[in-house]
Amino acid sequence: QVQLVESGGGLVQPGGSLRLSCAISGSINRYDSVGWYRQASGKQRELVGTIFSTGPTKYADELKGRSTIYADLDMHTVYLVMNSLRPDDTAVYYCKARGDGSSYWGQGTQVTVSS
Repeated sequence: QVQLVESGGGLVQPGGSLRLSCAISGSINRYDSVGWYRQASGKQRELVGTIFSTGPTKYADELKGRSTIYADLDMHTVYLVMNSLRPDDTAVYYCKARGDGSSYWGQGTQVTVSS
């Protein structure tokens, strides 16, 4: 059984930075990608960015330049770094792994940007 566990959320001051982790356990024989998403209260879940198993990354246009996704060599842990945080970055952040024809979600970690 594949499990994803996000961590690293919490309260961050505007202008600050954070690093979220997505720990992936279980057996995925062939990864396609791991993505980070976020969902603010009352809004739809949106894509932050994706790292593909071959290495490239892709980010939502509005988050380019403020977000970086990277992973360890076997993609068992995937990280999201965000800088220059704003109050509208407040959301629950989720990771999703795609592989072997399936998708797997974590439970999310709350990020609150506030002074």
